[in-house]
Amino acid sequence: MAKQNQPYCKVKSPATIEAQLEKLESRGCIIENTERASFALKNINYYRLVHYFAVYLDPSNKSRYLPGTSFDKVMHIYDFDRLLRSLMLTALEEVEITLRAHISNYHAFKYGALGYLNEASFDSARHNHKQFLKKMERLIDANGGEGFVAHHNKKYGGAFPLWVIMELFSFGTLNTFFCDLSIEDKKAISEAAFGYHWRCVENWIQCLSDLRNFCAHYNRLYDNRMDMVPKQPPDSERRFSDTIYDYLLILKRMYPRKDMWEKSFMLKLGMLIAEYSDFVEVKFLGFPENWYSELSEGL
Repeated sequence: MAKQNQPYCKVKSPATIEAQLEKLESRGCIIENTERASFALKNINYYRLVHYFAVYLDPSNKSRYLPGTSFDKVMHIYDFDRLLRSLMLTALEEVEITLRAHISNYHAFKYGALGYLNEASFDSARHNHKQFLKKMERLIDANGGEGFVAHHNKKYGGAFPLWVIMELFSFGTLNTFFCDLSIEDKKAISEAAFGYHWRCVENWIQCLSDLRNFCAHYNRLYDNRMDMVPKQPPDSERRFSDTIYDYLLILKRMYPRKDMWEKSFMLKLGMLIAEYSDFVEVKFLGFPENWYSELSEGL
């Protein structure tokens, strides 16, 4: 937003749907069906959709698309991406809920139902307790209309046991809470919940929190990278990178219901990739040729 009392910078003028289509065609995009393309642009912001067209920019001429780039092909990539995000969000939800349960149970039994209000229940070197308490207040105020929040405000004078207030935590807040615990507590929770070293779990929670935000904000997965490289687990020979595929490997390790990973997630992932196989190249997600067996093994 422009600063007050300063003139606005000159920005682009809005373009009609017809002008947007003309611009795509001028860059070499094939419009097979004008009516279908117009409908898509009326319902998907051009600025969002053009990120998917960017996948097909000619490396030697960034103002042109590669030969054969069509509107329909890009829309298939867009739909594949949307469905993949939805599938991943469902799996991430299970990891988040599992982490939420293990942290709240462990912490409450060790420090008491309201132990999180005591600064001594965290690692003093990392934890900013004043900031944390202010965040708890904001969460309660922002969710005052929720039934369980109103109930605890009225009946218990605003005292919220950890397992209650943690229901208001985002994945990011949950990640911060875990990171601020003592090493002893992180060790115990990591082993009980996931069976991995706490340093791996701490890093993987951050990665999956970022992935969750990435998906929740509808960012493009196809031909894109994450910001962090997941920590290498000691039992893996694979050199991890920042691809969506490597984040899936971490998600597999942290997924709580191992039987459902194969029966539900992998089944749906395989069907999704098969359905869009004429348009999607999984290498643009970091998938190797043996991706199915690698994502399934060790369950």
